[in-house]
Amino acid sequence: MELKFFGAAKEVTGSCYSLITKEEKILIDCGMFQGGKEMERMNYENFDFNPKDYDVLILTHAHLDHCGRIPKLLKYGFKGKIYATKATRDLTLVILLDAAKIAAEDTYHENKRRVKEGLPERKPIYNEIDVKNAMKLFVIVEFGEDVKISKNITARFTDAGHILGSACVQMSIKDGREKKLMAFSGDLGQANAVLVKNTVPIKKAEYVLIESTYGDRLHPPVEERQRELVRIINESYKRGGKLFIPSFAIERSQEIIYSIGGFMKEGLIPKMNVYLDSPMAIKATEVFSKYPEEFNEKVRESIKKNRDPFNFPGLIKTLSVEQSKTINEISGPCIVIAGNGMCSAGRIKHHIRNGIENPKNAILFIGYQVEGSLGYWIKKGEKRVRLLGVEVEVKAKVESIDGFSAHADYIGLISWLENFNPKPKKIFVVHGNEEQSAAFSKRINKQKFVSVVPSLGDSFNL
Repeated sequence: MELKFFGAAKEVTGSCYSLITKEEKILIDCGMFQGGKEMERMNYENFDFNPKDYDVLILTHAHLDHCGRIPKLLKYGFKGKIYATKATRDLTLVILLDAAKIAAEDTYHENKRRVKEGLPERKPIYNEIDVKNAMKLFVIVEFGEDVKISKNITARFTDAGHILGSACVQMSIKDGREKKLMAFSGDLGQANAVLVKNTVPIKKAEYVLIESTYGDRLHPPVEERQRELVRIINESYKRGGKLFIPSFAIERSQEIIYSIGGFMKEGLIPKMNVYLDSPMAIKATEVFSKYPEEFNEKVRESIKKNRDPFNFPGLIKTLSVEQSKTINEISGPCIVIAGNGMCSAGRIKHHIRNGIENPKNAILFIGYQVEGSLGYWIKKGEKRVRLLGVEVEVKAKVESIDGFSAHADYIGLISWLENFNPKPKKIFVVHGNEEQSAAFSKRINKQKFVSVVPSLGDSFNL
């Protein structure tokens, strides 16, 4: 049996792994590469494998770096089944339609430049029709049920506690006369998350792939990050400026809305207008509302008391571009939550362009910033940045709350591994930059695990 790494190896994005037995070929995730231009250019390159050869795709969850290249996979000949939870399927549709729209816009601007330079025009990575064709291949699975995904492979999805519908996957694989157990962590969530339930452990596997986004970092307690958010909102309000929050459309936007609504109800922050300026986040919030059973006990209790967790007086959802532009005309304090979380696309770039040179304003980062992204440079402390073709001075206050990450820190990751009994034969540390993955590998090896940090293109015979 061969395990091969086509993404998220010594890097955070582009998750894609291949598992080949004597009779089957399956993929686990097929996500987009994100970050600087060099990284994103990889999305337009040919796959390092033939999609026609694969029978099955396991999708752990709906983040773009895990599902973003699925429609491209179909364009290159994949005709197999895609196994995922129902919430993951619904969120994937929202994510991919938005990605197709952005791809069309980016290609339009790129081709204007190419025509001027006498270069051939580029086609979008995929379009809405490709997305809709991909959705026809989805097969829904339930948490905790054994699903026969092929002749010799049975999979069990367990709640990863990362985002709505996210899963860890345990696979029982018959390869000739041998039978092996594998586990894929997907992305693991923090314990006691604001919205979703805790991770459900997997207890047996010989081989394990584990993410390491925060493989050498610790998150502050939930209460501490909530206090920080209250402080930043209040200080921004006192300055009379806008608070821009670049936010991922799935989970993070809903968590921030839920938290701000609670703060206002408790009188911890002043009442003010809060703009959810992301069509994708608005649509994702509608999906969230369909799955109250997926939330943790605290949120479910709130719903029972007829409180909509994703709505409160002063929340304004701006779907159209025209509505979004009116936010620039506001002079008083307000909060603007807009995508995307790394400031590499979406409406947040326009808001930052219009507000970054005003010292009354603030930019609050609440998620991981891939190296090379606009968010990475602003968060790092660059005094001048270039966006939308213009170089601007960073005068707005820059704040950061890393604890809002939907990823487990190294204690959470180790806790997940400690559920395996006996210890796995080998652990593959993935989905982290080289430094974080190496540090986590070293840390768990000291605890008598056997781990390796694969590189892009590496293959292992198991």
